[in-house]
Amino acid sequence: MEHVPPPAEELARLDRELAELDARRAQLLTRRAWLLAALRPPAPTAAPGWNPSAWGAPAAGRPGAPAQPWGYVPPKRPSAPRSAQNVLLTLGGLLLTVAAVAFTLVSWGSMGIGGRSAVLAAVTVGALAAPAVLLRRGLTATAEALAALALVLTLLDAYAVHAVAAPDTDGLGFTAVAAAVLAALWTAYGLALGRLHLPLPAAVVLAQWPLLFGAWAAGAPALVVGWALLATAVLDGAIALWGKGTGARVTACVGGSVMAFSALMVGLTLSVTASGPLGALAPGALLLTAAAAALAGAWRAPRGFARAGGVVAGLAVVAAVGGVPAAAVPEDWAVLAYLSAGLALTAVVRTGLPRNAVLGVLVASAAVVAGALAGALPGLAAVLLGPVTLLSDVWAGSPEGFRAALGSTLPWTGLAATPVVLAVSAGLLGAAYRWWPSLARIAAPLIAREEPGSGGAAAYGAGPASSAGAPGAGTPEAGGAAVPGAGGEPGAGTAGTGGTQAPGASGAEAPGAPGAAAPGASGGPWYAGGRAGAAWFAGGAPAARRRPSGAALRGAAGAGAAVLGWGALLLAGAVLDVPYAVAVAGETALVAGLLALAVRGTGSGREGSAAVPVTALVAALAGAVSAGLLSLASEGASYAVFGALAALFAGAAVRAGAGVERAVFAVASTVGCTVLTGFAGRSLGLAPHEAAPLMLLVPALTVLFGARLRRNPVALPVELTGALGALVAVGLAVPDAPFLALVLALCGVLAAGAAVRPERRPVAAYLAAALFVLATWVRLAASEVSFPEAYTLPVTVPALVVGFLRRRKDPEASSWTAYGPGLAATLLPSLAVAWTDPDWQRPLLLGVSALVITLLGARYRLQALLLLGGAVLALDGLHELAPYVVQVAGALPRWLPPALAGLLLLVVGATYEQRLRDARRLKDALGRMR
Repeated sequence: MEHVPPPAEELARLDRELAELDARRAQLLTRRAWLLAALRPPAPTAAPGWNPSAWGAPAAGRPGAPAQPWGYVPPKRPSAPRSAQNVLLTLGGLLLTVAAVAFTLVSWGSMGIGGRSAVLAAVTVGALAAPAVLLRRGLTATAEALAALALVLTLLDAYAVHAVAAPDTDGLGFTAVAAAVLAALWTAYGLALGRLHLPLPAAVVLAQWPLLFGAWAAGAPALVVGWALLATAVLDGAIALWGKGTGARVTACVGGSVMAFSALMVGLTLSVTASGPLGALAPGALLLTAAAAALAGAWRAPRGFARAGGVVAGLAVVAAVGGVPAAAVPEDWAVLAYLSAGLALTAVVRTGLPRNAVLGVLVASAAVVAGALAGALPGLAAVLLGPVTLLSDVWAGSPEGFRAALGSTLPWTGLAATPVVLAVSAGLLGAAYRWWPSLARIAAPLIAREEPGSGGAAAYGAGPASSAGAPGAGTPEAGGAAVPGAGGEPGAGTAGTGGTQAPGASGAEAPGAPGAAAPGASGGPWYAGGRAGAAWFAGGAPAARRRPSGAALRGAAGAGAAVLGWGALLLAGAVLDVPYAVAVAGETALVAGLLALAVRGTGSGREGSAAVPVTALVAALAGAVSAGLLSLASEGASYAVFGALAALFAGAAVRAGAGVERAVFAVASTVGCTVLTGFAGRSLGLAPHEAAPLMLLVPALTVLFGARLRRNPVALPVELTGALGALVAVGLAVPDAPFLALVLALCGVLAAGAAVRPERRPVAAYLAAALFVLATWVRLAASEVSFPEAYTLPVTVPALVVGFLRRRKDPEASSWTAYGPGLAATLLPSLAVAWTDPDWQRPLLLGVSALVITLLGARYRLQALLLLGGAVLALDGLHELAPYVVQVAGALPRWLPPALAGLLLLVVGATYEQRLRDARRLKDALGRMR
């Protein structure tokens, strides 16, 4: 009876069979397509150099054709006709140019005036007219070659005209006129034949020289030459912004940069060398005009060029405005005039200039301030590092003034304005730190142009004509970016509108957008600081998140104010050459002020104040070192300064919170106390090695201090500082061995005292043992003891005691770990000396000791004792029996040793298996030992 499955089961079976049939059909169709493609002839290549099959794709016209292997490179074809044509045209143009030059220089004199004119006119007109005909026929490369030839011919024509028609004319003046005429000619020619690439860049190059050469030809002063250079640079800038063709614009950029730089150098040189304020006005006008031109170009220039223009404009304004008062004051005070002008540039944030130009001007202002501050570095370095010279002659007597103590040859009278520069900068930074929110509100118009969600955020450096319908609006060339929803109003979304929003553009970005504010943000920008600024900074655009936070900027301002104020006061003392006592007291007082600032901060609840205490701490440490070195000239000053510094740092450590700062304060106080103990030894007239034990007073106090603090984070740094002081004491005692032994023993006592505490025991215990051993060795060496056992037994006995206690506590401990080092410390050196000792006492005692050790090892089954003792006993016995063995061997017949060796080998071979079993039993027995 046939089984009929249920409908559902039968339907599932049919679906599976149909799926298998479809899969098989697809395989057959794929194979059929491949066979058809293999039988069909290959189709021609679509384009030269393009080979789709090299990437594993089917060739054009052959679907499913087998692909070439990966990385297949087609064979090189012959040079393309266009490439060969370019080579031929280039060579032809060069040959014609060479022929024209040779004709003009060599054969020109053999022709009459009519022939010369006819040849020049015919060749030049033909060279100028031919490119137009060639362009109509599509021969662009040939037209370019002939245009280049025509350019050379026009230059030769100008030379020929000067040589024949106007030989008496001034060369510079004729060159200026010729350059102007040729520039106009080639400009018109390039505009008429717009498809040629060479004429317009050539015209730009020729346009660089008319004004400059004309000024030189007229014998104009340097100021007029500067104006000529500036006018040429302005012309280049106009061509770069509105010129036709990339080549002409790039050429204009290069030429304009060179001419503008030259004009600025001329103006700056004239301003700096002016004899008075009136003499600085004329070059100042040149510099201000250059600044205005740079800012005018920033309206349409791309972002990078706009910022560069802002930098140039800012520096030019500083040179122009600051040069007038600088010419009226002494040379040493001129820096204040330029600094004031540089600081005044910050007012540009309230103007309507493009944002990128404003940023460039601010960079220029920062550069001027940085340059003024850099001039103070030599004087500040001399004040801080100059007292190092006192180390070679400590307590030689108080010098007359501050400068004498510094030992520097700097022209201090020329640094009279430096403290004022530092003080002004410190005051401004302090004001910025104090009133940061107000400054943030003042800078709001500048930052608002690029905040997320503002309509003008996308247009970086776009000009006022940048609109949706203007050419280049919102394009990279214009330096802008497209503004969504811009309806085409002039200036919509541009940088110059102060963030004007385009119609249709929302004022805030959608949730999740890259520049969307974080949830909970109140809309405050990053520069304002606070919770709102932090939220904006965390959730803003990626570019904004890379900026420092407002709190960080505020902290940097406060830190800079502290450092610059400190440096201003230091330099003021050196410039005024205050008395030595006043200088020492002043530096110590500055350290006290910095410590107070480091401990308390400036408004601990104020944002950004974290950087201020850290900076004050670093400055306090540097000032303490400088003040300490400065005090070395006088004994009384040394005690007073180091005592005050130790007390100040100790007080700061008490007042500071737990952390790194507190440890640094405590370490500095410990160093000061250590130096004071060294001063005490010098005052007592002690030699350095005699004062070494006195230097251990502070390390002893640090051990007691550490026991009092125990696991306080300050304890370890203080104890390590005390250990460094003990190391200094050891170094002082090195020249005298008995004192060195005493100092090492005292250091061992201190280490043993520290080892009483469980947290210091793992290190201090071993250190104490090593110090005691070293002290013993040094004492023995000082007593001229030469027996090695005198040096090794003080190590062996404690080591064996420690090993015995360990084995008693842990019977499973290895005897090599417990007793091996101690035994080896004495047995091995004694064995080495015994082999060269002619007496019999040492070998006898060593042998007896080794025998006792071997028997103890066998009795208590201790592997280290058995093997070490047995090895030393065997070697010692061999040393004692060696002379007799040699005598016996000399008395025996020559054939007897080989016979005995052969007999021994026979016996070993006959009992080989037994010997192996004995060796295994010996190995097992030794292995069972501890």
